[in-house]
Amino acid sequence: MKALIQRVKCGRVTVGTRETGAIGQGLVIFLGVMPEDDERIADYLADRCAGLRIFEDEQGKMNRSLTDIKGAALVVSQFTLCADVSAGRRPSFSGAAHPEKADQLYEYFKSALQKSGVPVASGEFGADMLVHIENDGPVTMMLETVINASGKPALK
Repeated sequence: MKALIQRVKCGRVTVGTRETGAIGQGLVIFLGVMPEDDERIADYLADRCAGLRIFEDEQGKMNRSLTDIKGAALVVSQFTLCADVSAGRRPSFSGAAHPEKADQLYEYFKSALQKSGVPVASGEFGADMLVHIENDGPVTMMLETVINASGKPALK
């Protein structure tokens, strides 16, 4: 599973003329689901997103997490994060999970974030969306999960 996270002052998603989700201060999380991903990986990644200390404290140091600041998450499905661009000029999306599995894990990831106490808004799975972001910093990071030698999820 891959999550491209951006620290934001605000963000919102629209599908056509309809707003599907909006947040104030927090994280916009673009989520890519891969074929080998499962709920255990989604739980791990949701916990990392909620607890990653990338918000500034009073001294201007990145020392606070999303839960510390009582921020929100705007989660947007993004299968293109799983693209393989190593050959040719057209991306291959064979590294992305099939839509049924990806949608199920996308929904599961959002619920795992909510269980961490994070308010969650979202885009619409599979829709053509416009994402409006007011970056804060900017602070943008890629989190990619792997299964380590002991069989547990970890970040790559």
